[in-house]
Amino acid sequence: MDTIFLHDFKAKALIGIYPWERKVAQTIQLDLEIALPSSKACKTDNIEDALDYALIVKRINTVLAEKHFSLLEALAEHIAHTILKEFGSPWVKVSIAKLGIIRGVKKLGVSIERGSIPIQ
Repeated sequence: MDTIFLHDFKAKALIGIYPWERKVAQTIQLDLEIALPSSKACKTDNIEDALDYALIVKRINTVLAEKHFSLLEALAEHIAHTILKEFGSPWVKVSIAKLGIIRGVKKLGVSIERGSIPIQ
């Protein structure tokens, strides 16, 4: 299985259950591993056969700008579903962390995997 990854992707998001979290955007960190629909790009060296990293980042930023999530779990699920559905990936791992939200904890978050790993 071939994958692409985006690590340490930081963005602002309205996320949380407390009233202040619905008004003040927080910095979150995303780490993504995305299975490629095929290995064709490895052979053709053509962007048409690859997943475009920039389009994935743009789509996630759009989600973050348009929607409030109460839980990191719900945001991770939404991002995973978006990548599977819109980009044709068979499998994705999404990790999301809030940074410095609890004293003494650098980051806290969730990690989910959705889809199925193709059998080679």
